[in-house]
Parts: sequence; C-alpha cells; structure tokens
Amino acid sequence: MLRNLIEFTRGVNPFSAKQADSGSRVWNLLTLFVALLVSIPVLTILINVFVPAGEVWSHLASTVLPDYVRNSIWLMIGVGTGVFLIGVGTAWLVTMCEFPGRRMFDWALILPMAVPAYLMAYTYTEFLAFTGPVQNLIRDLTGWGGGDYWFPDIRSVQGAIFVMSFVFYPYVYLLARSAFLEQSVSLLEASRSLGASPLESFYKIALPLARPSIAAGMALALMETLNDFGTVDYFGVHTFTTGIYRTWFGLGEPVAAAQLSAFLLLFILILILMERWSRSRINFGQSGTSRFKYISTWKLNGWKKWGSFAACMLPLTIGFLIPVGILIEMMITHFDSAVDRRFLQYGLNTLLVGAIAGLLALLIALVMAYGVRLNPNLVTRAATRIGSMGYAIPGSVIAVGVMIPFGWFDNTLDSWMRSTFGISTGLILSGTIIALIFAYIVRFLAVSFTTVEASLAKITPNMDEAAEGLGYRFGKILTRVHIPMMRSSLFAAVLLVFVDVIKELPATLIVRPFNFDTLAVQVYRLASDERLAESSGAALAIVLVGIIPVIILSRAMSRSREE
Repeated sequence: MLRNLIEFTRGVNPFSAKQADSGSRVWNLLTLFVALLVSIPVLTILINVFVPAGEVWSHLASTVLPDYVRNSIWLMIGVGTGVFLIGVGTAWLVTMCEFPGRRMFDWALILPMAVPAYLMAYTYTEFLAFTGPVQNLIRDLTGWGGGDYWFPDIRSVQGAIFVMSFVFYPYVYLLARSAFLEQSVSLLEASRSLGASPLESFYKIALPLARPSIAAGMALALMETLNDFGTVDYFGVHTFTTGIYRTWFGLGEPVAAAQLSAFLLLFILILILMERWSRSRINFGQSGTSRFKYISTWKLNGWKKWGSFAACMLPLTIGFLIPVGILIEMMITHFDSAVDRRFLQYGLNTLLVGAIAGLLALLIALVMAYGVRLNPNLVTRAATRIGSMGYAIPGSVIAVGVMIPFGWFDNTLDSWMRSTFGISTGLILSGTIIALIFAYIVRFLAVSFTTVEASLAKITPNMDEAAEGLGYRFGKILTRVHIPMMRSSLFAAVLLVFVDVIKELPATLIVRPFNFDTLAVQVYRLASDERLAESSGAALAIVLVGIIPVIILSRAMSRSREE
C-alpha cells in the first residue's frame, strides 16, 4: 500500500500500471498464438520430412528428382543473370543519365510487375507460334516455307528464362534504383573529378555499394522463379512446383509431396542465406545528403542517348506492351466468349476470397505489429518474423502444408463422429474456402505485416503515453488513435494482399474447393486447352488489378524524390 502511495505521488498510477501489464501480456500471448497458427504449414512440411514415403520417394528420386534439381538450377542461373542485367542496367540509366523519355521510364519500367509470368508465357506462345505474327512476317519477307528456317522453341527452359527475366526484373530495378539514389553524391563527384567515365564510376563505385540492395532484389526474383507454376507447367519444364502438384494429384501421395516441398524449401533457404551474407559484407557508403535532386546527371548525345532509350524501351515492350496488346486484341476479337457468364462468376469468386483474405491478413498483421510495439522483446519479434515468413515460401509448398493437417483433422473428426454418433461430418476445413483463405493469409501475411509495421513505427510512443494518461486501454489506443492515423496504410495493406491473391495460381489450384474457380484458375485451364482467346477477358482483369500496386509504388517513388 505504501509503495502504491509513493508511486502515485510521483505521478504514476499503480493500478493503471497493473492493468497495463495485464493487457500487455494478453497482447503478447495473442501475438504468439497467431504466429504459431500461421506457421502450421511450414511445421507440417518439416515434420513430414521424417515420415517414410516408401517406394514412391525412391521412384521420384531415381526418375524425376534429378530433372527437378537440374531445371531449377538452370532457371535460377538464367533468370538471375537476366534480371541483374536488365534491372541494374535500366536503374543506372534512369538514375544517372539524361536521355529522351527518362522521366517516363522512371515509373513505366515497373509495369511488367502487373503481368503474372504465366500470362506472359501464354501470350508469347501465341505470339511466337508457327501461325503467329512473328513467323508469318518472316515467311512473308523471305518467301521461306515451314521447313526452310530455324526458329527457337518458346516451350523450353530457355523460353521460361526469357519470360521470367522480363517479368521479374522490376524487383531488381526498384531496389537498385533506390540504392543508387541513396549513395553519397560526393563519391560520384570525386570519381568524375579524377577523370572517371560514367561506365568506370558505375563499375568501381556505384555497383559495389549497391550490391546488398541488388542481392535482395535478385533473391526476391529468384524466389518468384521457384514459386512459379503456370509458366513451367505450360512450357513442359519439370520443376519442384510441377512435381509437387503431380505427386499430390497424380500419385495421391501427400507425404512424398511434402518431402518435395521440403527440398524446395532448401533452395529458398540457400537464397535467403546468400542474400543475408551479401548484405553483411557492406555496411558503409551511404550518406544522408544524397538525394536524387542533388545528383548531376550525365547528358547523353548522339547514338548513346538513343541507345539508352532503346535499352529501357526493350524490357517495357517485351514485359508489358506486347502481352497486354495481344490480350486486348484477343478480347476485342472474341468478346462474346471472353466475357461471358462464367467470367462474371469467376470474377465474383476472386473478389470474395481476395477481400476476405485481405481483411483477415490486415487484422492479423495489426495484432502482430501492435504486439511487437507493446513487447519488443526477442520472443515476440522472433514469433512475428516466423509468422510472416510465408512470402518467401512458394505457394505450392504452403498448399501442401495446409492440406495435410486440415485433411488429418477432418478425417479424425469424421471417424470419431461416425463411431460415437453414427454421423458423418464430411469436409469441414479441407476442400473448403476456409482452407483456401488460410493458405492465402499464410502466403501473403508478410505483405500486410510489413506495411502495417512501417506505418505503426511512424507514430511516436508519446501518443500512446498521452492516450494512457486519458485512461485508454490498449484496445482503445489501437482503435481510437492508431487506426485513424494509419488509415491510408491499412487500405494499402488490404489492397496489396487482394492483388496478390488474384494473381496466385499454385496454391489456388491445390487448395481450392471443388467447382470453385478464380480468374487465375480459369486462365490456366483455358490456356492449357489452347483456348487462350477465351481466357483473354480474365487475363486482362488480372493485369488491370495488378497495375494498382504499380501505381502505389510510382506515387511512393515520386514522394520520396520530392522530400
């Protein structure tokens, strides 16, 4: 009692402090519970590594597993090289050189992010086919026949590398451009005063300093490469994602599919470790006086300025203008079949799961981010990082990790109800929209969490203390103070998850309920049946929605340059 009186005379309310401790513990436990819940798929995959798969795994290891490893490695090497050359090269030109169209390319080079890789694969197969416009033009100009010339086959490992390089290079472009903008101007100016050419300044100063950011961008691009299913499946390239799908549906072997998923996780882990190692190698060279508006750019003349224009226009044309143009032409030509009753139904299904997943991911992200704010200890931080690591895990892996425990729960409950009450409960979780939304949340929670966490970090702790002084509990501080101040960021978090859900294909294919298809699944089905024209309406809808985060990124980049 005496201690409470002393604290009260010092301006501290001991009773509110006890309530604060109690509320803080509740948020801490809630954060840990949510983190554990969304980590179930990964834990399931790791547990099933030690479950014997019998002759199925031996068969896979002796027949197709070497192809999975070989093709995955070739894709990583090829796409890694492609995104590095395109992303870093265009970022340097747009940041440091003056040439026609530079301001447009600043934001336009992000547009290929709106086109999922599988859509680009479908459109370029049509574009480069024997009856497509490119080969028709070659035959018209040369007079050759069908067997008189050689033309590369797009349905190959090389074709997959081509497609993915022009879709995933914006990851490297964005981070490399940000790194170039943040570099010390004095270093670049010193290199110029010593007589270094723009190319020498790039290789000797800018590129080494930007290496951690470039490595992070390449890691993201390669994770998307390993996650891809539609492109490699359509091109007939055997990778881990196609192997997981066929093992699950073709062989009906969930344990073997989980073990293939664990093998794929090993590749992801290697990428993460390499990115962390690269980031730790360099931790200097940045300066707070290095804003873009203070950097004097090189004015290019003659063939150099038009060569730079062509170098930036090429990835934009290949990665966005050509595939979107093909889809628009197809939809106009086959409008009745491209936009029909099925299109509307699949659009409503996509809207439903996207909106629910976006809102639930936002609520979970708020719980986790606010838990870290209240208890920034090692346990809470580790739990939130584990819970939000799903973005680094391929959708096919998460799908397997969801279906195995959900299927076990449904089968166990059904057996118990049959033996006890003679009632069959059927599928309660697996094979329902619940499992699909849970897979989406696990996959894209990191997108929502990072947005919410960054916005929450901008609110000074003094606001929390003032609200506590007015008698607000933790829940009211969040709803009455933080959420109104974070409104735009919360909307962006829901929107980004919604867009990712619309484009997601492998997890949707595996987890979706029967007779419940989304726009992505419809595009995959029709394109697999060589009916791309009929899928053009759904494909264009996916692209148009995918442009939304591009607009958000463009505005963010514009604001950062104005500050």
